[in-house]
Amino acid sequence: MRTVRDRLRHAIGFELIGLLIAAPLASWLTGVALSHMGPLALFFSVLATLWNYVYNLGFDRLLQQRQGHTRKSLWQRVWHAIGFEGGLLTVALPAMAWWLEISLLEALVLDLGFVLFYLVYAFVYNLLYDRVFPIPVQTAQGI
Repeated sequence: MRTVRDRLRHAIGFELIGLLIAAPLASWLTGVALSHMGPLALFFSVLATLWNYVYNLGFDRLLQQRQGHTRKSLWQRVWHAIGFEGGLLTVALPAMAWWLEISLLEALVLDLGFVLFYLVYAFVYNLLYDRVFPIPVQTAQGI
């Protein structure tokens, strides 16, 4: 199992490297200056991180209250993911449309681009992270 320090290194590295790639890439693809796209990407990075914490805490508390534990079934995981993304979209789309002076539909398309980027990026980042910082081997007693 990973330590708190390792999880912090993972999360901070994920966000920083993601921003260093996503902001210039989005700027290039949209033709929006990096000086204008960068702050938006930073806002979304912070927003997603805070939302992740708040949403997961609330979801776990709800599970604990309703079923006495926080283990999720497959369907609970599906609804968890939908709820997370839906909640993030309710803030992200209007903010993106306003900041970039585009329609909500254009913001949705751009957001889908971010989602696709981060889907691939998360896979690659986590694969490389696990190779660079392998999970310590634990004995059966330490599990």
